[in-house]
Amino acid sequence: MARRRRKSKPMPSEAFSAQIESLDHDGRGVARIDGKATFIEGALPGEDVTFHYLSQHKSYDEGVVSEIIKASPDRVEPKCPHFGVCGGCSLQHMDAKAQILAKQQIMLDNFKHIGSVQPESVLEPLTAIEWGYRRKARLGCRYVAKKESVLVGFREKRTGWLAEMSRCEVMHPAIGERIMELRQLVSDLKCFQRLPQIEVAIGDDVIALVFRHMDDLVDEDKEKLIQFGQQHDIHIYLQPKGPDSVHLVWPQQSQLSYRLEEFELEMLFKPTDFTQVNTDINRKMLNLAITMLDPQANERVLDLFCGLGNFTLPLARRAGHVIGVEGEESLVQRGKENAAHNQIDNVEFHAADLTQEPHQHPWFGSGFDKILIDPPRSGAFEIVKLMPAFGANRIVYVSCNPATLARDAQVLVEAGYQLKSAGVMDMFPHTTHVESIALFER
Repeated sequence: MARRRRKSKPMPSEAFSAQIESLDHDGRGVARIDGKATFIEGALPGEDVTFHYLSQHKSYDEGVVSEIIKASPDRVEPKCPHFGVCGGCSLQHMDAKAQILAKQQIMLDNFKHIGSVQPESVLEPLTAIEWGYRRKARLGCRYVAKKESVLVGFREKRTGWLAEMSRCEVMHPAIGERIMELRQLVSDLKCFQRLPQIEVAIGDDVIALVFRHMDDLVDEDKEKLIQFGQQHDIHIYLQPKGPDSVHLVWPQQSQLSYRLEEFELEMLFKPTDFTQVNTDINRKMLNLAITMLDPQANERVLDLFCGLGNFTLPLARRAGHVIGVEGEESLVQRGKENAAHNQIDNVEFHAADLTQEPHQHPWFGSGFDKILIDPPRSGAFEIVKLMPAFGANRIVYVSCNPATLARDAQVLVEAGYQLKSAGVMDMFPHTTHVESIALFER
């Protein structure tokens, strides 16, 4: 039987007043209207505003600011002309120092309300450059007939459509300042309606673009892409099918890398590999994590969700032996290549699905003195439950989701660990993304 379609409640057209009490995890101001939570885009804590409703629900409502009656002292003028339309950033109207403190509060609130735990001390937030920091991105491409134009960039805040962008202030300037040139480049291709995506990957010395195309490219299109690369010194890759089909077309050789000078390392990566988007914060994060873990020359260390060895190899410079475990085979191979490239022989890399029972893997029963864990947004609930079996006295947990960090922290505390310290790192300024780090000791 077909379901009866629920009629949407008509939104009031007039503006309503609200006093903003706090900020939610999506960067919206939170007000209470007749006792009901209302999430208002563009509003900051401490402000008096008027707003229009976007949607109304049984337990909460959503709105958008119409006018700021009393502004917060943390309010600033957004730098990007596309702010408010483009969904890439949510907090450009908030001072950067206030942003990171708000993220710190989100982390602490999650610890309290989800994990029922609190750190014994809160670390000073890690910050770096606020603009032009982003070195990895996936830009959408689409020809819009009504605009008679190709758009390149991120999606709009409340729709699935691409935002009409001319530049991006958070992208590395080599790409962020060339959005219009990319739009023109795609417009000039024969395949302009069949090129849905451009992947951006920037190392310390090389800028690379991967063009995803749905049909085989004619020679004329290939030549235009190569000419663009030559003109701007950007390495050009093509991707006709899945990730395995990515291949270089200009120049003849290319190698992306980033250096970790304090550990005398050069980390090699492919343009579609996962790497941290913010190189400056990544370097500070590595220094902090290894200081917190404090590996010694006689200790065995386990690095879970290790990727291409971003933490594993710096740890190997300090510890006696390090084992890195990662679910993606290609990244395990990259880790091995990076160990060889840096002439490190006290490290092993293993492939394993860390959401599944790991007892059958040879590394599981070895025992470890210390553990570093850097899981995806879903966290590491399955493997965290097994932490006591490893015997480690110290765990450093790096998280990109404070909610799953708090959930997993509760498991660790119940297993006999103490949450000694935690802090936030501004990996994504001007967004609501919260990167955090926590130290557990038994």
